[in-house]
Amino acid sequence: MDNFIVSARKYRPATFDTVVGQQHITVTLKNAIKNKQLAQAFLFCGPRGVGKTTCARILAKTINCEQLRDDVEACGQCDSCKSFQHGNSFSIHELDAASNNSVDDIRSLIDQVRIPPQTGKYKIYIIDEVHMLSQQAFNAFLKTLEEPPAYAIFILATTEKHKILPTILSRCQIFDFNRIKVGDMASHLAAIATKEGVSHDPDGLHIIAQKADGGLRDALSMFDQIVSFSNKAVTYQAVIDNLHILDFEYYFGLTDAIIKEDSPSALLLLDEILSRGFDGSHFISGLASHFRDLLVAKEPATLKLLDTSDTIRQRYMQQSQQASPGLLLSALNIANQCEINYRTSKNQRLQVELALLKMCHIGSAIQLAKNGAVQLVNGEAEKKKLNESVTAVAASDRPDEPADDSAAGARPVAATASHVAPAEPGPRVADRQPSAAVCDPAPATTMKSRSWGSVKLSNAIPDLTKIFDDKEAETGVDEPELLSGDEREHFTHEDLLKQWHAYADRLKAENKINLFTLMTANPPQLLADFQIGVVVENSIQQDLLNSSKIDILNDLRMKLRNFAIDLQPVQVAHETVRKPYTAQEKYQAMASKNPALDTLRRAFDLGLE
Repeated sequence: MDNFIVSARKYRPATFDTVVGQQHITVTLKNAIKNKQLAQAFLFCGPRGVGKTTCARILAKTINCEQLRDDVEACGQCDSCKSFQHGNSFSIHELDAASNNSVDDIRSLIDQVRIPPQTGKYKIYIIDEVHMLSQQAFNAFLKTLEEPPAYAIFILATTEKHKILPTILSRCQIFDFNRIKVGDMASHLAAIATKEGVSHDPDGLHIIAQKADGGLRDALSMFDQIVSFSNKAVTYQAVIDNLHILDFEYYFGLTDAIIKEDSPSALLLLDEILSRGFDGSHFISGLASHFRDLLVAKEPATLKLLDTSDTIRQRYMQQSQQASPGLLLSALNIANQCEINYRTSKNQRLQVELALLKMCHIGSAIQLAKNGAVQLVNGEAEKKKLNESVTAVAASDRPDEPADDSAAGARPVAATASHVAPAEPGPRVADRQPSAAVCDPAPATTMKSRSWGSVKLSNAIPDLTKIFDDKEAETGVDEPELLSGDEREHFTHEDLLKQWHAYADRLKAENKINLFTLMTANPPQLLADFQIGVVVENSIQQDLLNSSKIDILNDLRMKLRNFAIDLQPVQVAHETVRKPYTAQEKYQAMASKNPALDTLRRAFDLGLE
């Protein structure tokens, strides 16, 4: 027991090749040593437990090695390597900036830098957690870092690069360490377990690697803990029991219940999970991750994003084939929303149960949406068929249609349409008689035809009316307005006032009081060429009319059946009356209204104050 060393120290890498998951950094450092292109200041930054300090020590030992190997690794046999391994090297110094962060500590270090190395070629200073230095300490260290002696090399390490002064960063060669991948970490743990004679399974090691969140030191600490707990048998069950991790089986079981729409089973599984002491927020977060993994497992191209063992990966692939992408995406969205609302909810368990119930009914909701889509498609098909009938009937009755045998292809269509219904036209399609308008820019012409787009409809109106009446009886939807962009039906000033005030009343109901006041303050004027004059009293009303002009015109053109209608603002001429300000001006204004006032003033010889 006295000789026990934790795995994080016992299996700490001693060479660049044994560093786990940081090949992009170790290769760069080895090439710099080989080519003798060493910077005088390095900054190693990244999360905790990924090998920053380890790489700093390996770099320091390799730089001063007296018998460097061909693969640019320290020999481990020379005096410099042995003194470093025993911790009594005079050329390599370590400083913990977390506890030595004052100006005096940095000044002491600067005094040491002035002394050349007694053994070895370089004097190396490793400053760990450098972001903990005070502002004054950084300033004291800045000059030395900028112009160090040729034999001095500084290696700084930090987990929070953003706290370091930009002036320090600009003088360092920066290396960013990555989080160690789950696969690399699991392989490293398996190698250590083999050396230690510990039985293990891949699922358990993968769970440890996932729990470590990219930090190998944390993974090794958990590994030692589980080895002691399980008596040298690192199994999946031992790992989830010791680390209090929710079993994957619960997530797979819940997903099966959601696919089968078995809400009672889902609620019972949730009750079992909560009774084991797991937090609802932790559970719903894990369930969301499970749905994400199922989506990833559906496609071979994204399968590499799944950080699990081969056994669990197969389970994900099997279950992902049973669930549709729509179900998984909807369930993932519900889980994320539940996770957001969980902390603010007064009844947190009900929040999770409600989410599970929603997930269990996703399949029914998707089927209902599909049925609605089918009905919509059928409705569109009916509408398209109706439009084709309208077009065929209209084309058969065009006045410019040839009367010879060349038009024989169109005549049967008209004959077919004529059998629809020879009923009288309804009130919606009654012919409007042209009225004697104030303006008559063109010869009066009776506009009996309607058009849909550019298709003219004239004598076929009774047949079309029957078609639209039948369609309206089936769907309950009013027939579409059949207007063309060139229709110009005459209307009187009374017709204009009727539609004008009807639109103004709708504005009042919608609480658009300013526009209602503008339209009702002065009656509209019917000018030549179907122009409507609108009285505006100021620039504010002018802007209001311009911004609302399109909506007003759309309504009037449809109701009055004339697309030539346009609005023209009419400015009101106001007489400028100067308001009296002085006493004399006020007296004169009053005397002009009442001449007896001036007689009174003269009789009593009154003056103005």
